[in-house]
Amino acid sequence: MTRPLRLAEFIAAVSLATDLGMGQPLEQGLRTCLAALELAEAAGVDRDALPEVYYTALLRFLGCTADAHESAELAGGDEIALRAAIAPVLGAPPREFLGGVVPSLAAGLGAPRRLRTTAVFLATGSARMRAGVRAHCEAAEMLAVRLGLPEAIRRSLAATFETWDGHGFPSGVAGEDIPLPARIVFLARDVEIIGRLHGPEALRTALRDRAGHSLDPALADVARRSLDRLLDAARAEMPWEETLRREPRPLAEIPHERVDEVLEVFADFADLKWPARAGFSRDVAALASSAAPDHAETLRRTGLVQDLGRVAVPGGIHGSPGDDERIRLHPYYSERILTRVPAMAPLARIAGMHHERLDGSGYYRGAAGAELPWAARILAAADAFRELLVPASGRPDPPLARAADSLARQVPQKLDRDAVDAVLAAAGLHHRRSRPGWPSGLTEREVEVLGLICRGATKKDVAAKLAISPNTADHHVRHIYTKIGVSSRAAATLFAVEHDLL
Repeated sequence: MTRPLRLAEFIAAVSLATDLGMGQPLEQGLRTCLAALELAEAAGVDRDALPEVYYTALLRFLGCTADAHESAELAGGDEIALRAAIAPVLGAPPREFLGGVVPSLAAGLGAPRRLRTTAVFLATGSARMRAGVRAHCEAAEMLAVRLGLPEAIRRSLAATFETWDGHGFPSGVAGEDIPLPARIVFLARDVEIIGRLHGPEALRTALRDRAGHSLDPALADVARRSLDRLLDAARAEMPWEETLRREPRPLAEIPHERVDEVLEVFADFADLKWPARAGFSRDVAALASSAAPDHAETLRRTGLVQDLGRVAVPGGIHGSPGDDERIRLHPYYSERILTRVPAMAPLARIAGMHHERLDGSGYYRGAAGAELPWAARILAAADAFRELLVPASGRPDPPLARAADSLARQVPQKLDRDAVDAVLAAAGLHHRRSRPGWPSGLTEREVEVLGLICRGATKKDVAAKLAISPNTADHHVRHIYTKIGVSSRAAATLFAVEHDLL
């Protein structure tokens, strides 16, 4: 790759994935970014602050996978439907908020399940949403650090759910204590969503009613006076191209030697959605690149990004592709996102084929035989093998030998024999390394507890698994969080995968 790698292209691609995770149409984050830039300019914001507005708008939901598991439980299985319902009423008065959100809970399920889910939401929703947003913001900050973004942008990402009146999440920060870029982006998203769903007059009413409550009143006044300009920006015909054109100068670039680090952010962002899949994409990347050294760079990078489209699958769905069409579409979304970034375009088609099978029974294309290049066959075998190692809820990790036998049984009908042999040979070389000490002063037992927590175990689960008391388990978890400087399972998981502890 000789062309300069623009950071904005990679971050815009992540914003497409967060659109899927938030139940929004693709490019919603880009349109919000364009509206935010217009609002900032209309409000006379200093040009030096525009990069903060730009990147905060694109990355506001970078932590959306961090609380997806818990949000799916709160929503009765489909946190994406819940988030889509929340979007136009976030910051609205309580009656309007509940009226927009409650119908989305356990939608499509039986009346008893809907009633139970609604009762739990009304009783515990506020506290659980606050905890979820805290995890969301903490994860977003950690990932932003790994993207090399400056402190000012990270501060804004930590406050993008705070409201002017102090009733927002996670910390109840109010007024001008909320960073200006966060206030601008909060309002710009209202412009895009309410304007698109309900039209200009409904948007004018919302801006008037929410001013001084969820919205900065001075910004709301600017937005009302500049509404046509903001809506035009939010309705851009080619938002990807326009967003890249509007990137504040100087353009930020990624050194070629840091590409893998950036793609590891993509991997961890996607895998964070399901606790049992923590570290999944990193493992696939390592297996595939080791299995085919001649294609190592391509397979390593494709393995890291192949599951971006899984963000579109609700957290409550754990079954086979036949259980929900959205599982079958996730390679399509991965390919579609990656195609947008010129540097990643060569990886896109292979990423889109990682669930294809030789007999045509795979997805999403149903490609078969000679249609599958060698790199795609290797990636499919590596992904299938790692999938066999994902533990079922409440069960221990599957034995390696059993997973290998299950993989071999898919030869030659579904998987290529040589690809499977190469992947199993690569897996046989991977042993947990010994180390002189664990990071951040963790003990051997604390690393064991951390691994269980990252994969979704509760403190009671940890106690039962390790034959210790619940109080001892709680003591371990608190010590771990203090040592590694986090306050949520999602952030602990990011720490664990970054330090190869899973």
